[in-house]
Amino acid sequence: MSFKLKSIALAAALILSCLCANALAGDVSLGGFLQGNYSFDIAQGNPDGGNFKWAEERVQLKLDANKGPFRVFIKTDGFHDWTDQDFNAELREGFVEYTANKWDAQIGRQIITWGVGDLIFINDVFPKDYEAFFSGRPLEYLKKGVDAAKFGLYPGFASFDVVAIPFFTPNVYPSPNRFWIFDPFPQVTAREKEEPPVSLKDTELAVRAYRQIAGFDTSVYFYRGFFRQPSPLPDNFQTPTRLTLFYPELSEYGASAQGQALGGVLSLEAGYYDSRQDRSGTNPLIPNSQTRFLVGYQRQLWEDFTLGVQYYFEYMHNYSHYLESLPQGFSPEKRYQDLTSLRLTKLLRHQTLRLSFFMFYSPAVSDYMLNPEVKYNFTDHIWAALGSNIFGGGNRSSQFGQLARDNNMYVQVRYEF
Repeated sequence: MSFKLKSIALAAALILSCLCANALAGDVSLGGFLQGNYSFDIAQGNPDGGNFKWAEERVQLKLDANKGPFRVFIKTDGFHDWTDQDFNAELREGFVEYTANKWDAQIGRQIITWGVGDLIFINDVFPKDYEAFFSGRPLEYLKKGVDAAKFGLYPGFASFDVVAIPFFTPNVYPSPNRFWIFDPFPQVTAREKEEPPVSLKDTELAVRAYRQIAGFDTSVYFYRGFFRQPSPLPDNFQTPTRLTLFYPELSEYGASAQGQALGGVLSLEAGYYDSRQDRSGTNPLIPNSQTRFLVGYQRQLWEDFTLGVQYYFEYMHNYSHYLESLPQGFSPEKRYQDLTSLRLTKLLRHQTLRLSFFMFYSPAVSDYMLNPEVKYNFTDHIWAALGSNIFGGGNRSSQFGQLARDNNMYVQVRYEF
């Protein structure tokens, strides 16, 4: 039922967008790109026997039409996937926008980004595609669009964003066909997903209030919806035969600040994750409530060379209840989790050549991810990138340790028009 409603809504939004674009034909821009993106294993083949994490050719068309207070924006991709041997299409974004003096509105599929973290998300509760990130696709494909109504309010003393999302969109995680990922129930093949239904009660709501305070861009956040990573529910803990993947209820409260300090840019962010279906922490299948913190610092050390560092910390509440309820044989999560990141960027040859290195390292479990990359702009319209994703450390169930056999090298080539 929800899939049909969602399809009807998307079709209606596209038709409306096209009609509006035709009406706004006085100010229309059309662009896009042609792209090849290939990522191959350098440690071990995939679980399905293949050697490519990703292999595709893609075309994107982007329409931006404006007239008066109205704007129509459409970004859609068509692609051929060699690993799955199929042709497909994807609506990346497609919305109608209206702008007034003290407010604006966007209705349709849109990509929303909140928070100040560099690839660490606390108050950005919107869907991500982690398979795209780990398989060496351009970074823009980490973010997924949501079908939503977003309203901006500007009364003067502060600014507000209010987002209503009637159609739930989960995160995308690495496929077990392409990645060696940890599975606590490997023997169970009968699986089904239960996504939140389309109803007023289950509509996600997100609010952000922001303004500048003492030179810092400061925001506070609220979200009421669901965890975007599914939790497994076996029909029997001892001898499971069927697994139901469901999305527990979540409320999130947070704040962030970013501004000039210590000769660079200082970023601070925090959030409290209220696990509404397991506030006592006695259900080991549902994430416990958590408090999360992030501090980041970025600075240009010399011309065209930038350093960025981050430290992220996560604390699980009701940890003793979690341990008491954990079934025998299951490895417990840690009460404290942390993650550090390092980003180095050097621009050369009049900024047409970019050398970059990004690293995640978790002191709590000693696992890591390394991402060196070289990108070169041949012209204003053609660029290519060569990079690698390298994982290791930790154990077979840690975030990056489980991917130790999934090291890959990727090539991206794009012609923009």
